[in-house]
This record gives sequence, structure tokens and C-alpha cells, in this order.
Amino acid sequence: LPGVRPAAEFDKIVSVILVARAGQTISGPDLVVAAEKAGLVYGHMNIFHRLVDNHPELGPIFSVANLVKPGNFDMATIKEMHTPAVNFFITLPGPISALDAWDTLLPTAQRMAELLDAVLLDEERNALGRQRIANIRDEMRAYDRAREKQQIRPGR
Repeated sequence: LPGVRPAAEFDKIVSVILVARAGQTISGPDLVVAAEKAGLVYGHMNIFHRLVDNHPELGPIFSVANLVKPGNFDMATIKEMHTPAVNFFITLPGPISALDAWDTLLPTAQRMAELLDAVLLDEERNALGRQRIANIRDEMRAYDRAREKQQIRPGR
């Protein structure tokens, strides 16, 4: 099943929320089409995933869940489904660096926002503007640096 994480351990989650415009919802069929166009696959936990090219066994770079509980997408009823929002999330550490994962997620989320005429927000539901994007990139860089330091053990 695509999207299974090989390691259960994680220490950081980075989220971006794709929200329908006021008074609108995202329909299931539209979401499926947009997800496919944006290079996502449906899989583990009945949500969408972006996988490493040619290495799906490494687990998801990021995943996309329904913001409505229980958070998944049931393909048996997807034609009737409507949701106000979906959540793009990176679970770190992942199969690629945090910065590369962010640089994979952002254009995918932006493309889906265009396709679905929806809006991107950060995890605090503020507009995902240039400044916030730059801040998240800095956080990802810092995360990668901290991980590199942990992996360099002196005296070995």
C-alpha cells in the first residue's frame, strides 16, 4: 500500500491547510482529479501521499488528509463527499531532507489551490504569504542542520 512510513518515530509535523473559499466546499471528485494532476497517490490510511520517485518503499514525502474527522477519504463514497479543507502535512524525519520535503510540498499545494480555486493557510490558519513561507523554509533548514549534528558522533 503506498504511503506506509517505514519508521514510526517522528519529532516534527509541518502542516499547510488548503481551504475552500467562503461559502464553498471542495468536492470529492474535484479533489481526486487535482490530487492526481499534482502527482499524489491514494494509499495508506485512505489518504493521499507524495512519494519519492522510484522509491515508494521509503514512505511519503508528505501526505494529504481530510480536515473533517476521521481525516480520510472513502473512495466508495467519494462522489458524494464535500469538505471545507484538507491538510497537507510533512512528518519528520522523512525519506528526504526537511527542506527538500517543504520544497516538494509547497508547489504541489499551490497547484492544488489553483485547480480547486482554494486558499492556502499555515497551521495557525493564517494566510500562507511570502514571509510565512520564508519562515517555514528557515525552520526546515534548522531542522536539517540539527539532524546532521545528531548524526555526527564525536570519537567514532
